[in-house]
Amino acid sequence: MAEYKILTTEGRAKRAEFKTVHGTVQTPLFMNVGTAAAIKGAVSTEDLEEIGCQVELSNTYHLHVRPGDELIKDMGGLHKFMNWDRPILTDSGGFQVFSLAGLRKIKEEGVTFHSHVDGRIIFMGPEESMQIQSNIASTIAMAFDECAPAKAERSYVQPSVDRTTRWLERCKKEMDRLNSLDDTINKNQLLFGINQGAVYDDIRIEHAKRISEMDLDGYAVGGLAVGETHEEMYRVLDSVVPYLPKDKPTYLMGVGTPANILEGVERGIDFFDCVYPSRNARHGHLYTKHGKINIKNARFAKDERPIEPGCQCPTCKRYSRSYIRHLMVAGEMLAMRLCVIHNLYFYNKLMEEIRLSLDEGRFAQYKKEMLESMANPLE
Repeated sequence: MAEYKILTTEGRAKRAEFKTVHGTVQTPLFMNVGTAAAIKGAVSTEDLEEIGCQVELSNTYHLHVRPGDELIKDMGGLHKFMNWDRPILTDSGGFQVFSLAGLRKIKEEGVTFHSHVDGRIIFMGPEESMQIQSNIASTIAMAFDECAPAKAERSYVQPSVDRTTRWLERCKKEMDRLNSLDDTINKNQLLFGINQGAVYDDIRIEHAKRISEMDLDGYAVGGLAVGETHEEMYRVLDSVVPYLPKDKPTYLMGVGTPANILEGVERGIDFFDCVYPSRNARHGHLYTKHGKINIKNARFAKDERPIEPGCQCPTCKRYSRSYIRHLMVAGEMLAMRLCVIHNLYFYNKLMEEIRLSLDEGRFAQYKKEMLESMANPLE
């Protein structure tokens, strides 16, 4: 079902479209993160449509714990449950298992850990992750992997990556089985594999070669933005992306800032996701083309301008910095909602402008101008 078509390139940067059972998306794109099937900050699916979201991302682990993936299946799958008809990507739960769970035991079969909600013991391995994601019926399922710390020793990383490869083979086998069952909601569910290897270029490259042979629907670079420097991240991308299939979408997981995205696109990345825009918004940190502003600052108390003059988001078209600052300082829920809508619109608009610059063969110039602009605040 999936069809990935490169429309144009500029250096390593790719401009493509990706056809799925839930519609065709234009890349490069930013996935808006709705961990528990909702964007934090009271943002609805109608809002997401209005601000140009192409793909919503939800979390396998969180939805398994609450409300339960079998309940979601009983409700007709996540698209129907949250009333969203565009693509959804679910991450495998691997990152949460390794980051949230204080007590966990990793074996070849999978991982045993305690739920962060009620402490109950949960086992998750490749098959369980695929079954949960099949119940959720997302458009794209991510393979179950171990996200090793960026600064882990080589002696830890190599066996971890080897196990992640074996887990990926099991994920693919289980996904094929699930997609063939009569009661599976989305029989066209796609599977993306994940490249790991911390900051060791040789381990990353070897892993990329191995997983590329599996002919998956897409490939992610995982285990970055977890403690390494931006320079190390860019070096890893420079090293590994050339070894991933050119004719499949490439996804940089959990990254990042607008600057990270521009650098990632230049290195051949199609898909991005990050909690930054929504998390920062809930604390009053807002993105503009001239860098971030903290709307809680006193200097905005009588500022009649929108967050970003010229911005066409629903927030900027209607409300002043003064009013939004008042709501934020007063602890009003509306403050978070208006700020999250602006930041997500900013990210989605950034991706739209990146795509246009690639269409017109001027991405390098656009990237240079945007980086300079964001580094020079107007105020």
